[in-house]
Amino acid sequence: MAAAGLVVGASPALGAPATDVLIGEVYGGGGNSGATLTSDFIELTNVAGTAVSLDGWSVQYLPASPSASSKWQVTPLKGSVAAGARYLVAESTGSGGTVALPTADASGSIALAAGAGTVALVHGTTALTCLTAADCTADPAIHDLVGYGNATVREANPAPAASNTTSVSRTGADTDDNAADFTAGTPSPTNTKGETAGGSTPATPAKIHDIQGVTRISPLKGQKVTGVTGIVTAVRSFGSSRGFWLTDPQPDNDPRTSEGLFVFTGSTTPAVAVGDAVSVTGTVSEYYPDSPTDSIYQSTTELTGPQWTVQSSGNALPAPTVLTPNTVPGELAPQVGGNIESLPLQPAKYALDFWEAHEGEVVSVSDARVVGPSNEYNELYVTTKPRENPTPRGGTVYTGYDDPNTGVLKVESLLPFAQRPFPVVNVGDTLTGVTSGPVEYDSYGGYTLEATTLGQERSGGITKEVTRKQRPDELAVATYNVENLSAVDGQEKFDQLAHGIVDNLAAPDIVTLEEIQDNNGAATTADTVVAADQTLKRFTDAIVAAGGPRYEWREIDPQDDQDGGEPGGNIRVGFLFNPQRVSFVDRPGGDATTAVTVVKQRAKVHLSVSPGRVDPTNEAWEDSRKPLAGEFVFRGRTVFVLANHFNSKGGDQPTHGRYQPPTRSSEVQRGEQAQVLRGFVDQLLAADRHANVIVAGDLNDYQFSPALRTLTAGGGLTDLIDTLPPCERYSYVYEGNSQVLDHILTAQTPHGMDYDVVHINAEFATQASDHDPQIVRFRPRG
Repeated sequence: MAAAGLVVGASPALGAPATDVLIGEVYGGGGNSGATLTSDFIELTNVAGTAVSLDGWSVQYLPASPSASSKWQVTPLKGSVAAGARYLVAESTGSGGTVALPTADASGSIALAAGAGTVALVHGTTALTCLTAADCTADPAIHDLVGYGNATVREANPAPAASNTTSVSRTGADTDDNAADFTAGTPSPTNTKGETAGGSTPATPAKIHDIQGVTRISPLKGQKVTGVTGIVTAVRSFGSSRGFWLTDPQPDNDPRTSEGLFVFTGSTTPAVAVGDAVSVTGTVSEYYPDSPTDSIYQSTTELTGPQWTVQSSGNALPAPTVLTPNTVPGELAPQVGGNIESLPLQPAKYALDFWEAHEGEVVSVSDARVVGPSNEYNELYVTTKPRENPTPRGGTVYTGYDDPNTGVLKVESLLPFAQRPFPVVNVGDTLTGVTSGPVEYDSYGGYTLEATTLGQERSGGITKEVTRKQRPDELAVATYNVENLSAVDGQEKFDQLAHGIVDNLAAPDIVTLEEIQDNNGAATTADTVVAADQTLKRFTDAIVAAGGPRYEWREIDPQDDQDGGEPGGNIRVGFLFNPQRVSFVDRPGGDATTAVTVVKQRAKVHLSVSPGRVDPTNEAWEDSRKPLAGEFVFRGRTVFVLANHFNSKGGDQPTHGRYQPPTRSSEVQRGEQAQVLRGFVDQLLAADRHANVIVAGDLNDYQFSPALRTLTAGGGLTDLIDTLPPCERYSYVYEGNSQVLDHILTAQTPHGMDYDVVHINAEFATQASDHDPQIVRFRPRG
């Protein structure tokens, strides 16, 4: 500010912002407990194009909540600060810390408070007398001012609070709003020579491609760099990860080095605009979404603790990389059996290398087909390769570990939703025209296009499928993951699921349900509620209200918090059945820990308990749902149905992560579960090789996975998903890939078998569940 601009609260500033020397950074935790630096400091920065003399100026400090007796403390300045340079003022030294400041350009003895206070840059060395924002506004001696923490004297809103380990530093030009102009971060004292703390070398001049380098990790990681120039191509002005992207319009000739970079400003919106030419100083960092020491994800190279000057505005943006069906390589990554971070990039050969070589740069795609519907997080997925494993309904089917669908790309938006609401789209829809923006790595979904331009939605016309009604002599068995259904859910979810059962599945005779929660769901974890009768009553009532039959249910309550899923939810599997069409054979004795066995009496096979759990104390089911066996009778013929929900994929390394090939650690437990389940099926078939056996549920794995190979080994079970054309083998959409998690398997090919995956959820932005149900109709053997 220049002699004005100080106000209370969020009122607009009154004076013109300063355009030459500004307060660049304030740190008051020096020498305190936990601090690294031994001294407090105030740093000035010259954003003008010429040097500025500071002779006769001072920096002054006032406590955050001054009283009538409070006094401004003064440190005189001398010398000058060059254009674009820093000027370091050392203040009080404490007993803690281990790292000294670089040689200061001026020194004082002010003990700044670590968390909150006010610092002024003043024309003159006489102590200020103003004690309120209003009074300081009227003092023409004040050139610039920052109030941090809960300071009452500040420009507009206060800058964030600092601490013993953090400073507040300016993010760009002066706007006379401390909250907008400053962010909290790691202290970075720098003097006029460019020297930094601990006697380290001055900041290194660097271009963006120098920072990005030819591997995933910057060769300048951890170093302070200066003179990083480029054109601002996008700004993120929301959330806790704000900042801007810039691209160097003068690239090098190495296709491995990106010319784009993200400048991280924390929770502060940066005062820059698209088209600004800027010069930035900051510290090169590799941001990981989790712990960098054991991350399974890739990192994003960025500048932290930035300070910059805007050199010009309204510049033309560098041309984007246009994505065509042939742009992204078909091979995902080098399969080295470990961490790929240190490997030189091969962007012409590997998809992950291609995206890394364009990290931070703007890319564009035209008329992009949606392969993953928009979700509650305002994300969607498109494909840049329309012919890559297409499904008949417009998705991209996942066919195997060695076929990763490298055309799939996540899209988020940088546009204000009031200006451009995020598209609500289904699989098969199209974003017509151009969708473009910088590329960023995200732990959820991998490389992401952060859109500054979004194409317009055009419907692909998919509708929710409806299967046919079973004939009188056909038994219809369906499986449906109802996604954490509990009695505390809203009626809308029950109604949507009920209409799926009645209208889309045509009221099957038997339904295996997955993800039924207890009566109070996951809302309460400190209780012992495990019963789900209220959940299932609401569900069956909703089915009747939707025009369906009065289903009965069978399930076994789990032990409290022993079956995985949402904490407190006590997830389990269960059966619905239509008593007008099928009978359930109730045999008492089944509970959470009692194992069902196969009994043969007078050439007839039955279950020892029904419903009953399959080997529930086996360690294969630790923290996972236990299979439920039920004995049914249809037209005098016995049918054994096994409901399942294998352990989740949680803990697996991501397909797009830094370890290639990724370790799928969760497969081990599912393999053990498959062995136990297959063993029980083998017992049934050993007792009666013609037994009608249906294995159904969410097995949380692909048709080509080791677990499914165990279940189908030797032809003991047939996975019905394999009877469909390859392009139709999916029941779930994850990160833009249409894939299989849910299965129905049969012990042999039943008479008149008719199998269908009924697509009503996974491809749609509006979902009752994230899974699609499936159904088999057949005539049981006698």
